[in-house]
Order: sequence, then structure tokens, then C-alpha cells
Amino acid sequence: MKEQILKWSSVYFSSMFKFVGGPLLGSSMDLTLLETWFFTSMGMMTTVLVISYFHAPIYRVFYRYRKRKSRKVFSSRNRMFVSIWRKWGSFGVAFLTPVLFSPIVGTLLMVSLGEKKNRLISYMAFSAFFWGGIISHFIDLLVEFLMQTV
Repeated sequence: MKEQILKWSSVYFSSMFKFVGGPLLGSSMDLTLLETWFFTSMGMMTTVLVISYFHAPIYRVFYRYRKRKSRKVFSSRNRMFVSIWRKWGSFGVAFLTPVLFSPIVGTLLMVSLGEKKNRLISYMAFSAFFWGGIISHFIDLLVEFLMQTV
């Protein structure tokens, strides 16, 4: 049982920082599709909830210890985010967060642009459960195919 809890927690914590890490770990640890899907989605939603409710203290700590250096304002990543925001709004950003951004970056960007908490959480939850199932299933199929060819 201890081994199973370690597997679940590793999928959970890896998907808190990089969403695709959860399905990759779940598939490599022989977790079922539903276990991988659930813990990947919960990992992302934990990050979304923590950042959406505690974004002000996070910003203060981050900017206190950040070294001051000039950054490019118009980077290619910033342009991509702005074009997604203009075309599809907050739903588009939330929908593409697991694929293009990490849960941390996507949530911080939406919070910094003033998105309401209820809308942010509901859009991110839809995105986490949708992409969690799709990516977990795809990686399981890929691993199964690779195991058959070896």
C-alpha cells in the first residue's frame, strides 16, 4: 500500500508543476488510466487553487527575491499568449494551459489579467479533466504499442 501511495503522490506532484509529467509517470509506473487521469487532474487543480487564492503573497515573495534585470517585453511567448487571449479569451487560455503552458504559468497569467476566481477555477477544471484523460489515454496507447514492438 505504501508503494501505491508513493506512485500516486509522484503523479500528483509532478503534474502540479508540469502537466504532461503526470501521465508520463503514471504510465511508466503501471497505474491504471483512471488513477493517472484523476491524480494528474488533481495535481493541476491544486496549483490553480493555491495560486488563485494566494496570488498576492506569492507575488510579494517572488518580487522581493528576484534580481532586477531588464527582460524582453515582447518575447515570442508573450506574443503567443496575447494572441490566444485576444482570439479565445480566458477559456482559450485555460483550455491550452496544460498543453502550451504549465499550470503555474497559465494560472498566474490569468490572475494577473484580472480573471474572476470562479471563472478561472471552472475553466481550468474543465481543461484539466479534458486534457488529463486525453493525454493519459494517448500515452498509455503509445507505451502499449512500444511494448508490443520490443
